[in-house]
Amino acid sequence: MKKTERWYSPRVKRDMTLVRWGYYGKPVLLFPTAGGDAEESERFLMLDALADLLLAGRIKVYSVDSVAGRAWVDKRGARYCSWLQSAFDSYIYHEVVPAIRNDCRSHDIMPIVAGASIGAFNALATLCRHPDAFAAAIGMSGTYDLEPWLNGHMNDDFYFSSPMHFVPKLNGDELALLQQRFALLAFGQGRWEAPEESWRMAHVLGSRGVPNRVDAWSPEWDHDWPSWRRMLPQYLDELTSGP
Repeated sequence: MKKTERWYSPRVKRDMTLVRWGYYGKPVLLFPTAGGDAEESERFLMLDALADLLLAGRIKVYSVDSVAGRAWVDKRGARYCSWLQSAFDSYIYHEVVPAIRNDCRSHDIMPIVAGASIGAFNALATLCRHPDAFAAAIGMSGTYDLEPWLNGHMNDDFYFSSPMHFVPKLNGDELALLQQRFALLAFGQGRWEAPEESWRMAHVLGSRGVPNRVDAWSPEWDHDWPSWRRMLPQYLDELTSGP
């Protein structure tokens, strides 16, 4: 049920891992938290939480290493982190998407993207930059505004990686396509949560006509894995229940 692939990515200039769990169903690309790797979700029992959907053939889960998120947390510098964030996006679109489609034996299947914390940022950014390749995004306890980490050093690599910044100026065919997608932003109201980030991001999406929904969970749900293990199965059940 588990399959691991590893190859050198010329875009991020390092070996990268892609892990898959499941055999059939809608592909779900799950982004790790900032310091996580491709197997983080398994270690934190997310795959156990998704077991019913996996065994029913409703979903196949894929995950990658969090190289850009790790660089931000390690404070590697605004210019380097911004470059790596943009390169990571290119790696996802040009390397991971073809690998998923090849594994699914479909040249045009469109995965759902999901993640928590900075993984939510990556999920939403991926959907907003590539609505031609992804169907929907689930962001849990999202950190959507990374500009404070730049220390005033805004640049194009960061701008075009950050939906909080580039979505307000989207137009034309790219915006029209994004308006056919869906973003679900969920957060708890317990410890370490920042609900205002999800509300701000939802406002940006809504102002451009991008379908979205914000789910505010009650105060007992913290910014932590027990919350995300409860949220993600519920939302994937919802998004994969149709034909």
